[in-house]
Amino acid sequence: MAGIYIHIPFCKTRCIYCDFYSTTCSSQTDDFVNALCEELKNRKDYLANEPIETIYFGGGTPSQLSIENFKQIFECIAHTFGPIEAKEITLEANPDDLTEEYVNKLAQLPFNRISIGIQTFNDNILKLLKRRHSASQAIEAVTRCRRAGFNNISIDLIYGLPGETPDSWSKDIEQAISLGVEHISAYHLIYEEDTPLFQLRQQHKVKEVDEDSSLLFFEMLIDRLNEAGYEHYEISNFCKPGKYSQHNTSYWQGVPYLGCGPSAHSFNGSEREWNLASLDDYIQGLNTGNRPFEKEELDLATQYNEYIITSLRTMWGISLTHIKEVYGNELFDYCMKMATPHIESSKIENNNHTLRLTRSGIFVSDDIMSDLLVVD
Repeated sequence: MAGIYIHIPFCKTRCIYCDFYSTTCSSQTDDFVNALCEELKNRKDYLANEPIETIYFGGGTPSQLSIENFKQIFECIAHTFGPIEAKEITLEANPDDLTEEYVNKLAQLPFNRISIGIQTFNDNILKLLKRRHSASQAIEAVTRCRRAGFNNISIDLIYGLPGETPDSWSKDIEQAISLGVEHISAYHLIYEEDTPLFQLRQQHKVKEVDEDSSLLFFEMLIDRLNEAGYEHYEISNFCKPGKYSQHNTSYWQGVPYLGCGPSAHSFNGSEREWNLASLDDYIQGLNTGNRPFEKEELDLATQYNEYIITSLRTMWGISLTHIKEVYGNELFDYCMKMATPHIESSKIENNNHTLRLTRSGIFVSDDIMSDLLVVD
C-alpha cells in the first residue's frame, strides 16, 4: 500500500508563526494545478504500482483551491493511478473558507475527511496570530461539514500561545470536545526563525510560556481528552476509537508515499526525495520537463534512525523483532543498550518485544529518541 501527499502552496494571508512553504500570490493557481497534474503523470511509477490507500491535501491552505481545481486533480489521479479507491482522502481547510456552498460541493468530491485549522477559540489570540477566522466561524465550519455529511472531522489546536493560562487552555479543550469531532491534533507553539512571531519575541513584544506551564498544558490535554474518550495514539494526536489519521500513521509506519507540489517530500523505503520550495521554479520545471528536486539515499543507520523517531512517538511503539530482522543484530543490541536506562527508570516499557513510551516518558520523548539514535 502507499499514499499520495499533495502540497497546495497558496494562502490568502500568512500566519505569523508558520514556516511551511506557501505564497499569497493566487494568480498562478491554474498554472500550478496544471503543473501538479504533470508531476503526477510523470511520477506514476514512483510507487511501483502499490495500491493508493490514502490521499492528503496539505499546505498552505488547500481550501483556497476552487472546486474545478479539485475536479481536475482528481481526474488526473484517476487517469494516472486507476479508479480512486483510497480509504482516506483528507482536505486541510481554513474555517473561513468553509462556506455552506463550498462545503456542499466538497461533499460531492472524493474527500471523506476534513482537517480544520482552528488553533484556538480565543478571538484575541486569533487576531494576534493573523488568523482569518473567528471562534464562531470555526464552530460554524465544523457544523457545516457535519451537516454536509462528513463523519470524519479533525481539528488542529495550538497551546503554549502568548498570554495563555490554564483557564484559557481549558476552555479551548472543552470547546473542542463539545464539537464532537473524531480527531484532535494539538501542537505546542514553536518560535521558528524567520517568522514574524520569532521577531516579536526577539523584540520582547510577546513572551514565550515557561517550561512548567508547557508541561501543565500538555498534562491537561492528555487527561481531559482521555476522559472524553479520545485515544492518545501519537504524541500530538488524539482520536475517537479507530479514527486515527491513516495517512499520517502511514508516515510513522514507514509506508511509501509520493509527494507532489513545491516543497513536497516523497519516500519509497530506500530513498527520500523532495521538490524545491519555489512555486515559480516548480511550474517552469514541470513545463520544461526538468522538475527541481533533490534526493537522499538512506543508508542502514539512517533508516534505523527514522524508524526510531517515527515509531516511538506512537502507541504502537518500536518493534524489536522488526529492528533485528531489518537492521540486524548490531543495531538491535545498540537499541537495547540505549533503551535499558529508560526502561529501568520507567520511561519506556518493554512488552511483547515492543518498546513504548510510558506516561512519564512522553514528557521527555525527545531526549529518549535522541539517546536511541545512531550518531556518526
